Amino acid sequence: QVQLVESGGGLVQPGGSLRLSCAASASIFSINVMGWYRQAPGKERELVGRITSLGSTNYADSVKGRFTISRDNAKKTVYLQMNSLKPEDTAVYYCYVHSTLRDGNPADYWGQGTQVTVSS
Repeated sequence: QVQLVESGGGLVQPGGSLRLSCAASASIFSINVMGWYRQAPGKERELVGRITSLGSTNYADSVKGRFTISRDNAKKTVYLQMNSLKPEDTAVYYCYVHSTLRDGNPADYWGQGTQVTVSS
């Protein structure tokens, strides 16, 4: 069964840091892109950042310079280091994986979401 297991969310004060992790199950055949999206109450889900299998990254403008995405291909795990957190970063954060199946077709997977709350 394909799973993405997220961890690391929680409550943090403005200016603080959190690190999110997302581990993909071994049954996912070929992972291409891994990334993070977020959705705040009343807003659409938006891209936070993503990383390719070769390590190329891109980020939303709102998090550039504060968030860093990385991945461990051997562990099929993606991380999101969040520094200098702001109240507007409060959202449910979702892990995302884009992979290629053994038959060559693409497949997308989503984590269950982890809450990040930035508040004093």
